[in-house]
Amino acid sequence: MEIDQIQTYLNSSDSQQRLKALTELRHYDSEVAVPLLMSKLRDPEFLIRSFVAMGLGNKRSPESFEALLELLKGDHDYNVRAEAANALSKYGDIAIPHLVEAFRLDDSWLVRRSILAPLTEMSYPEALYDICSYSLTGEDQTVKEAAIDSLGMLSGTTKQTEALQQLLRLVSADGWRTRSRVALALRKFDDPQAKAALNYLKKDEDHRVVGAALEGWL
Repeated sequence: MEIDQIQTYLNSSDSQQRLKALTELRHYDSEVAVPLLMSKLRDPEFLIRSFVAMGLGNKRSPESFEALLELLKGDHDYNVRAEAANALSKYGDIAIPHLVEAFRLDDSWLVRRSILAPLTEMSYPEALYDICSYSLTGEDQTVKEAAIDSLGMLSGTTKQTEALQQLLRLVSADGWRTRSRVALALRKFDDPQAKAALNYLKKDEDHRVVGAALEGWL
């Protein structure tokens, strides 16, 4: 699509045309695409703003970064904030402190999962440990379970010892779902304490926890 037509579509009252225009911007360089993406930062449709965030993550520039921070910290829709968090993770080092801060301040489970997921694939064990530890104090079970999984991924990193200690504290947690996740995470550690905890969980009162502790042993 030619740039003139993209601009026309972006100004359309039809949200489907605006979406099509945003997707067409993937064919253009950042110099052209970013100003047009930013023109829709305050579009009334949350899906449009989500596509803007996605586009700004792919068309990286200082202006894109600042715009994504604006969406992450100020958009009223958690879907948009989550997409902004995911897009910001593509910026690497510079984004990490902002993502950690957003994780602590934003109580949306979707935003938190959107921060936690990319961090598990990045080489920032300190930041990952920080948000995992914070997650364990929260009420959202899905975020807590994701944090437990992520603590297991810290095996072999500079935060291995601290991560293992966090998991060991949860061996006797009340919920079976938490204990089963802990069992799976502990299997990542080649450590006497982890093995002892797994042996303990093999005798758990809930068969689902026992199954998680035995996984890979049978």
